[in-house]
Amino acid sequence: MPRVLSKKLRVLCFSSHARVSACKPPNTLTKEFISSFHFNEPSKAVHYSTYSRLFSPKIPSQKLTPPLEPVNPISKDGIFNTMNQPIKRLDNLIHLKNEQESPTEREIQEPDDYFFADVEKVYRILRKFHSRVPKLELALQGSGVVVRSGLTERVLNRCGDAGNLGYRFFVWASKQPGYRHNKDVYKSMIKILAKMRQFGAVWALIEEMRKESPHLLSPEVFVILMRRFASARMVKKAVEVLDEMPKYGCEPDEYAFGCLLDALCKNGSVKEAALLFEDMKIRFEPTIKHFTSLLYGWCKEGKLIEAKVVLVKMREAGFEPDLVVYNNLLNGYSVAGKMADASHLLVEMRRNGVEPNATSYTIMIQALCGREKMEEATRVFSEMEKNGCEADVVTYTTLISGFCKWGKIKKAHELLEAMIRKGHIPNATTYLYFMLAHEKKEELEECLELVNEMKKIRVSPDLFIYNTILRLSCKLGETESGIRIMNELEENGITPGVDTYIILIGGLVEQARLVEACDYFQEMVERGLFSAPQYGVMKDLLNSLLRDDKLQLAKDVWGCIIEKGCEVNVSAWTIWIHSLFSNGHVKDACSYCLDMMESGEMPKPDTFSKLMKGLKKLYNREIAVEITEKVRKMAEERNITFKMYKRRGERDLKEKDKAKKDGRKRRARQRQWGSRTRKADTL
Repeated sequence: MPRVLSKKLRVLCFSSHARVSACKPPNTLTKEFISSFHFNEPSKAVHYSTYSRLFSPKIPSQKLTPPLEPVNPISKDGIFNTMNQPIKRLDNLIHLKNEQESPTEREIQEPDDYFFADVEKVYRILRKFHSRVPKLELALQGSGVVVRSGLTERVLNRCGDAGNLGYRFFVWASKQPGYRHNKDVYKSMIKILAKMRQFGAVWALIEEMRKESPHLLSPEVFVILMRRFASARMVKKAVEVLDEMPKYGCEPDEYAFGCLLDALCKNGSVKEAALLFEDMKIRFEPTIKHFTSLLYGWCKEGKLIEAKVVLVKMREAGFEPDLVVYNNLLNGYSVAGKMADASHLLVEMRRNGVEPNATSYTIMIQALCGREKMEEATRVFSEMEKNGCEADVVTYTTLISGFCKWGKIKKAHELLEAMIRKGHIPNATTYLYFMLAHEKKEELEECLELVNEMKKIRVSPDLFIYNTILRLSCKLGETESGIRIMNELEENGITPGVDTYIILIGGLVEQARLVEACDYFQEMVERGLFSAPQYGVMKDLLNSLLRDDKLQLAKDVWGCIIEKGCEVNVSAWTIWIHSLFSNGHVKDACSYCLDMMESGEMPKPDTFSKLMKGLKKLYNREIAVEITEKVRKMAEERNITFKMYKRRGERDLKEKDKAKKDGRKRRARQRQWGSRTRKADTL
């Protein structure tokens, strides 16, 4: 299969830059060429906005020209500048960054600044001593690192998803003489805590700001909290933030209200956003940004009729649709598969004096690629160039993603060459689609070669690329390669995320490397990355340990979860107790059931019935009476009759046993039918 070799790729990159920069002195070529690359820090928390280039699958355009000064997305008249926003990819979609970057955030992306050595030193200390606070403080005191403005926010960003590490340093830094947290540090810490859904700690931090540094409180601080509540689908709490702002000396303005609408619409609460918009019309005068957010939300939900109603109301309010509004509608039609209507809308845009841009065409290309209509997508791409609209990195990446998705890797590589010849440098997202295509074919060597090619042209692999290679390594049983990738992540300044740990732990469990799996699981817990969505990996690990007669190791894992104060609900306790019971540790299961009730959680009815059956076989009446009395008392407190609770548990157990038997019979029939089918195929 033809591939772009690293040498050829480098020649194309340098020759493209030479054509663009031919008029410049030779001594400036290297510096500008290197500065033209944009190194993303995947661990950095990013918020996205629907105000600019909505639905656009955009990523930073990296032409081989000197980097321009960052453009403020809000113009002087208050309208969002939609043409020069930096953007970033998340999962399989590419989204926009929110508002303007602060200078400190831009500087964090430069690994060669004078903070870099101190940040890495602090991060290594945090990783080593984060579970032992006294030793951690002593190590930080003896490190020789001077806490100063700019360093703290860089350390917090370096910790990434590991919120516990960042919080430890935040607390220690606040105690240092001659240093006080600034606005950027507080904002970074609030983002981290809110991302961990530690909303009580966020309010406590805001209260601390009100008492000690009231001048640092601004609407932006509350907007962060609104967005996190909205992303957790806690609509009422998000609206309450708007009402709480005056108590802290911040009057809600149009910016804060607009951000609240934006967050609700972006996170699937457009109905609530529409009701809020109607209720707040008197308090906040409607703007085109408000209508754009609602239009975005309805289009995202696929409800085009409601979107058209918003468009009519917008015109009645005296606002004419602009490029962003049209791109919203264009995306709505494209997602719904109404490509004919999308084409008519392009004609209408030109008729109304709004010229489609690269985003408009990319939206259509993305929709066609998703439906395996690659010929039509290529035709739209050609039409775009014919109409004088130059394709950028995003457009090329979108088309490449379509070819890779449907297995046409050869054409994707041809498009990559054409992209480089025209002066566009591929970025990590571009290569990610090649990685995903090779992952489908289980081609690990090709993925590793692509990483080497990226490094040679100074494109840094991001966390998504490392996760893809790690997933493939574990799938193929190459857990040693997976561990090397994990170490390389840290060396390259990328903080492993939740997915990284889950992939590696799952791979180690499958290969029966349980001790190492426990080490990485405990590291994930200590970094504050463990929560309810990770109960699946916990269940697999505990069951594997108990099946392998490693009871003490399983208890150590559970003890680590409890000790670190992780989110432990009834489901977590049930998983642990059922794992112990299923593997013959009935007394231990009963002991932990008593611990569960001590923590205020009532066991599920089937858990109680299962334990009673086990104790009956062991003739252990004392523990049975103790558990029964505590369950009876908790049932009374919750207004549940003990008799109904007991009957329900027995019924649930019978239903589960029946489901297990039916499942065995079904699998046996499938094996039998499968063997007959194979015989028929052979004949």
